[in-house]
Amino acid sequence: MSSPTFSPLHSLSALGQSVWIDFLSREAIRGGHLQQLIDCDAVVGATSNPTIFQKAMSAGDAYDEQLRELGSDDAEQVFWTLAEQDIREACDLFRPIWEQGLGRDGYVSLEVDPRLAYDSLRTFREAIRIHETVDRPNLLVKIPATKPGLAAIEDVIAKGRSINVTLIFSLTRYAEVAESYIRGLERLVAEGGDPGKVASVASFFVSRIDTEADRRLDELSPAHAHEELKGRLAVANAKLAYRHYRQLFHGPRWEYLAGKGATPQRVLWASTSTKNPDYRDTLYVEDLIGPDTINTMPEETVRAFQDHGRPRPLLQDGLAEAQAVLDQLADVGVDYDDVTDTLEREGVEKFEASFHELIDALGAKLGTLAPA
Repeated sequence: MSSPTFSPLHSLSALGQSVWIDFLSREAIRGGHLQQLIDCDAVVGATSNPTIFQKAMSAGDAYDEQLRELGSDDAEQVFWTLAEQDIREACDLFRPIWEQGLGRDGYVSLEVDPRLAYDSLRTFREAIRIHETVDRPNLLVKIPATKPGLAAIEDVIAKGRSINVTLIFSLTRYAEVAESYIRGLERLVAEGGDPGKVASVASFFVSRIDTEADRRLDELSPAHAHEELKGRLAVANAKLAYRHYRQLFHGPRWEYLAGKGATPQRVLWASTSTKNPDYRDTLYVEDLIGPDTINTMPEETVRAFQDHGRPRPLLQDGLAEAQAVLDQLADVGVDYDDVTDTLEREGVEKFEASFHELIDALGAKLGTLAPA
């Protein structure tokens, strides 16, 4: 079957935005579904997180054979063995894309233990361990963009390892993430390393911003006096982040690194499914299309955009209006910094909770598979 080269998602790629899938499971990797997404839906990378693994490993029997082979009752160690195997196989599936695109796409992401989000040294060590264990050039290890995470990100980049920086919500934190990447590259170059072998993306979360801001607007004005501000902060925030991206990766400092082979840390739009049914189901794709970006989508968003998405390059439009949205929200009493700080904290807590649920579920499954 020939691929639909003029589908909305392929048109998105033609506009400079890479399509990644925010989903991973052994069944999808081995059963051909992930390959189908590559062939038919322009998917050129994949992201995972503790919640995705929790859903994949808790359902069905795709992991039972390996669980029996491992013969271990250490659920946490078993998880890493299973996850690292999945990531290894997914990296191999995307390897041709990585090779053909000279390392631009074709990456698969695996997150460090979310319980380490506020521990720089242990995050650094875990990121290096995952890279060494998975041992694939198209692996991105995910590190949360907490304050302690920033130091770990710089240190891992300085060791020549590729990183997906996750859970970015604020413009200030995004600027700090980009600075950590650039400083890490500068250290790598100073030590004689090759920055051309290092890739990084900055995962800027989108839909959760609107969910939290809308909730606060409702609390401030139960009579819906601020309806015109609802559903606008997330896109405005992302557009301003992209403007900063375009400013950061220019100028003499960056040009020196680029001359050594370094590539910009592209912005990746994450959390792009629409949570509010009153909003367009393709809102966080259509309004954030621009060159040198990535959108990692859950499969329902992939399907929605393929069906009725409108691929237009809108990301650099309306920047003055985007800043005005932030100003207007501040005027009515929505504290932007508190919104983003809350979302970062809750994001870490949610991934940590999913990790605990996953370990508990694996422990229970190990009990059922143990020989009588």
